[in-house]
Amino acid sequence: MGLLALGWLWQLAQWLLHSGGLIDLTQLADSRLVGLPELADDMPHLTVIVPACNEAASIGATLRSLMASREIRLQVIAVDDRSTDRTGQIMDEIQQETVAQTNEADGGHTLEVLHVEELPPGWLGKPHALATAAGLAKADWILFTDADVVFAPLAALLALRHALAERADHLVLMPDWTMGTHGEAAMHGAMHALSAWTMRLWRVADPEARDFLGVGAFNLIRRNVYEELGGFAALRMEVLEDLRLGWMLKRAGYRQRIALGAGLASVRWSHGAWGVVRNLEKNLFALYRYRVWLTLLAAFGLLVQIVLPLAALWLGGWARVAAIVLYASVAGVYLASAKVTRVPPAYVLFYPLAASLFLFAILRSMILAMLRGGVVWRGTRYSLDELRTHAGRFW
Repeated sequence: MGLLALGWLWQLAQWLLHSGGLIDLTQLADSRLVGLPELADDMPHLTVIVPACNEAASIGATLRSLMASREIRLQVIAVDDRSTDRTGQIMDEIQQETVAQTNEADGGHTLEVLHVEELPPGWLGKPHALATAAGLAKADWILFTDADVVFAPLAALLALRHALAERADHLVLMPDWTMGTHGEAAMHGAMHALSAWTMRLWRVADPEARDFLGVGAFNLIRRNVYEELGGFAALRMEVLEDLRLGWMLKRAGYRQRIALGAGLASVRWSHGAWGVVRNLEKNLFALYRYRVWLTLLAAFGLLVQIVLPLAALWLGGWARVAAIVLYASVAGVYLASAKVTRVPPAYVLFYPLAASLFLFAILRSMILAMLRGGVVWRGTRYSLDELRTHAGRFW
């Protein structure tokens, strides 16, 4: 119990020492940024790729927010990936609005819509949609995002200027996780606190560190770097394509950067605590590269994290003191990381319950994949044997 408490105390110390170094784009002076290059009239500063499968409820807000971007010229490519709802129709309607309202003073953005009718063998839907659109990119930089992200008017400008100033090859802008229920906030808080054991945001920029990151809501990458890595064709059967792209970049020695920015990009990733569990259904077994023994080992480690402190509180004595130190440290991590997670520190009170639900999500992800013989994603089943074949080495 003492070692576990010391581990959490160490995590808190790391957050307190280093979290102040995380850059907030909304707080940067212009002197810390680089201006955008001069371009010919028909060239964009940035290509934005938005894949969508049955995202009728959110795709309109995403595309309209991008088309409202200021002081930058965007080539937006929206991909309707075999949707069975009105996603494709909404994309086409917004494209027509854009053509009718094109105004050079507003940035001269363009919107292209691709409709994918069939998925080729050997591909997952999202990597295929991303790869298809990336082949049409005109800009030197590509922003891969999701169909439920809403952007502030200056988000693209600030992100690209910061990437240029840092001479980065890849920039992740941490989005605001919009949480509509207490259950969502509790789950997000616990997941982010636990992630501190394996991923240190402040070490991502360190070329000597193993830490890396990729976030589907905002992966900004130089187009030539994307192509040198083989693009999403190299990740054609990857469920965690956003995270794996970040892993590939870091492993290849490219320069990664992370930035914050309150209000620049926001996403409602789930609806309720059970919505978090459902969203993790395809991800968690993939995180452990579909290895049963490794998934069970991770689940056991989390079980110890949950049960041991509670047992120590009940036993009393020095064990209780260690448990109190542990929970105080977890609360400190919640507080220190709030500017990243947007989770109020008070939600640490739900940490044991939320961690238990996360443990359930890990086991559920593995069991469902094994029972189904694969992963079901957006209505398509992908063979577990094929996913394992393409999973590659561990992180």
